[in-house]
Amino acid sequence: MNGNSTFRHSNVALLSITEVTAPVEVRSEVFDEMLADTLAELRLPKGLLQRVAGVHARRNWEKPGDFATGSAEAGRAALEQAGISTDQVGLMINASVSRENLEPSVSTRVHHEIGLGPQAMNFDITNACLGFVNAMTVAATMIDSGQLDYAVVVAAEDAQRVQQATVERLARPGISRHEYLNEFASLTLGCGAAAAVLGPADRHPEGHRILGGVTRGATWNHQLCVGGFDGMFTDTKGLLDNGMELVTSAWHEALADGWDWQHMDRYIMHQISDVHMKSVATAAELDPTRIPKTYPELGNVGPASLPITLALEAEKLQRGERVLCVGVGSGLNTAMTEIIW
Repeated sequence: MNGNSTFRHSNVALLSITEVTAPVEVRSEVFDEMLADTLAELRLPKGLLQRVAGVHARRNWEKPGDFATGSAEAGRAALEQAGISTDQVGLMINASVSRENLEPSVSTRVHHEIGLGPQAMNFDITNACLGFVNAMTVAATMIDSGQLDYAVVVAAEDAQRVQQATVERLARPGISRHEYLNEFASLTLGCGAAAAVLGPADRHPEGHRILGGVTRGATWNHQLCVGGFDGMFTDTKGLLDNGMELVTSAWHEALADGWDWQHMDRYIMHQISDVHMKSVATAAELDPTRIPKTYPELGNVGPASLPITLALEAEKLQRGERVLCVGVGSGLNTAMTEIIW
């Protein structure tokens, strides 16, 4: 039985991709100092975030709630870059994990702050770190079907509350070494925002064609990484092992379905850590020089990580180069989408 879901787009282009860097830098050494007593008691060395995960810094917003304003800023910049006015937009999807309330949707605030008109449908798509890629697929499918001409996809994350809650828990008396290492990954999280504008390729020869791709689920792993406002609890080895099995299964079946991704010009991946990046590159036999990294200085910005990385890499890409976006999200799910630059 086939495990991949395959989608192919006939007339959709990525017209712009933008990012907003959160203003406050937080170096990993800051957490080492906060947790110095715990590290000494557990006989763990300082610098684990840098040496194990490869995360030297991450960014934070100046105050709670700024993530939605960051989304709107990225959205306005993406529209300006694409040359599309707010009254031309038929759809806006917010793909953030972060939210202040259960309702209304985050999309309503971002829609308002961008200045979109009442004609623009808006809603949230949340799927852990795959939300942005999934939202692009939904928007592209609606453009292909003729329901609308232009769509905006946004995502922004606010990791500050998770960082604070994690430090408080890791600093508590009596914490075990196992408990510490189980929550260690939460401190790799960072803040930031990204946005993209999609439209019909036949009207925009300057755009970047979105060809399609695959998704695949392995949802029996839904308890390996569970996150909330209080922190993120991760079975690190289980997540890596099962995530790699999922990605390689999707990769090989995609090849049999006609997707030859062995020699792409860029692999834009969800940004997690050195361990994950090296594991994917080794398993798929990819050239690591074609995999841009943003996690060393920005951390893991959830679903915004992949589009932030693409936005920062965009100026280096040449016309006609092939780009593969690859993401894995807690749950587990994976998605791969090809774009012709």
